[in-house]
Amino acid sequence: MHKSDLFAIVELMPERGYLGEFELMLLLAVIHLGDDAYGVPISRELEANRGRTVSVGSVYAALERLEAKGLVSSSLGDPTPERGGKAKRYFRITKEGLHQVQETRRVLTKLWQTLPALK
Repeated sequence: MHKSDLFAIVELMPERGYLGEFELMLLLAVIHLGDDAYGVPISRELEANRGRTVSVGSVYAALERLEAKGLVSSSLGDPTPERGGKAKRYFRITKEGLHQVQETRRVLTKLWQTLPALK
């Protein structure tokens, strides 16, 4: 085995990691909203639960990253006159996305359970 072979193998290994706070909240909002999960309702869901403004642009940027990672998928709805003929882009969690949410929950729960009593 050459050094370059080892490097190629490392590059092909799947990226594993835990979800960041915003990613986790986005995935939970997508799950919660179900068939109505698109930019504006997702942003409002996050605002309601975080207590601060969340821009639709930051939601879409993060959702695009999550889609590139295979954690969500998207599809276009029908164009609507109230949106100037533009279609809404709806998001759904994938099987891998759901797995990542469950794994993150498992790890966080385990960490919380190991903490001494907080005063």
